[in-house]
Amino acid sequence: MRRLARLLLYFGIVGVVLGLSVFHARAIANPPYSYQGTSRLGWSIVYIVLLGLGAYGVGLPDLPRSPRSALLSSLVAAGGAALSISVFQLFIGDALLPRFVVFGSAILLVPWYLLCTAFATEGGARAAGRDRVLVISDTASAAMLRQEIGRSAERPARVVAVLPLEAVTSRGSGDDPLIERARKDNVSVVVLDREAQASTPVVAQAAQLHHEGVRVRTLSLFYEQWLGMIPMSELEQVSLLFDIGEVHRARYGRVKRVIDLVIALMGLPFLLLSLPFVVVGNLVANRGSLFYSQLRVGKLGAEFRILKFRTMRASPEGSPNEWTSESDPRITSFGRLLRVSHLDELPQLLNIIKGDLALVGPRPEQPRYVAELSQKLPFYDVRHLVRPGLTGWAQVKFGYAGDEEDALE
Repeated sequence: MRRLARLLLYFGIVGVVLGLSVFHARAIANPPYSYQGTSRLGWSIVYIVLLGLGAYGVGLPDLPRSPRSALLSSLVAAGGAALSISVFQLFIGDALLPRFVVFGSAILLVPWYLLCTAFATEGGARAAGRDRVLVISDTASAAMLRQEIGRSAERPARVVAVLPLEAVTSRGSGDDPLIERARKDNVSVVVLDREAQASTPVVAQAAQLHHEGVRVRTLSLFYEQWLGMIPMSELEQVSLLFDIGEVHRARYGRVKRVIDLVIALMGLPFLLLSLPFVVVGNLVANRGSLFYSQLRVGKLGAEFRILKFRTMRASPEGSPNEWTSESDPRITSFGRLLRVSHLDELPQLLNIIKGDLALVGPRPEQPRYVAELSQKLPFYDVRHLVRPGLTGWAQVKFGYAGDEEDALE
């Protein structure tokens, strides 16, 4: 199917360029001319080659993983070829091909590229299960991996087989159970847990599969690249094996701080414009103080007071602050509107200007929760090496954390 799609794509390029060239010579040019008897036939072939190389270079028609990726690749391939020959014509000062042919071909070929890409992936049906994953791991890790792929995969994948280490360990010369199973199941990704990585026979088979075009990933790398997270079982091994911009690159920290300040200052007018709306809403359905502040733990463990528009009824004096859930009964009707619209977060622009917060970073927690979570979660304190953020990866990926299990996630 993919081979046929490639042939159709390249035949389409030839047909569009030559067809438009002949049409221009006979119907548009004044006076008409014989296309075959001019140098434009040769330059048409050059343009065809440029278009073909562009399509091949961006992976059309079989590599795009989504409609958006296919559209972007198609635009880059067609537009890049048209731009290249246009610049060359401008440089030598001669119209080697009519603009009608150059830009007309690029415009017509974009939908043709998309059609061929859809055909190569059987209308996108195959793309949903493109990455066929073979996992070498214990039952518990594999079960968790299946669950996470079904819930929050960023790249489409499907676990086609889970095998224990013993099942893929070769027993002698010519015995390669991992290779045989991967070929049988048409696997595109092999995932190795910590024990599998330590097995020389398994790694040797994985290396052979790697030579054949199968991607090989550790369990932690697969989680990071396909799911956007790291499993707790692997965290201790890899949690410190990366640079932190604010700690290891001084210029990064300074540039990030300048960007935070500029954007926060640009956001201040929105904060001022929202004040009358929030004041009126509070009078109607959220009686009480306008702002709410709470002690949080920031960079290097320094405590600060985070500022928000109040969304909940005040707790009795001296009562401990408990985890807040999305359906917390303490949230008022107007407070719920503020939370859904995220207007309650706007006063934190003042925290950003002051230097307590960044725009992006781990969300700061209350001191008592930090003390509890630091004892229960490995490397939890690493988050305090950087300035906490108004928003962060956890908010984008997971949403609202209402208890310790959510915090672990």
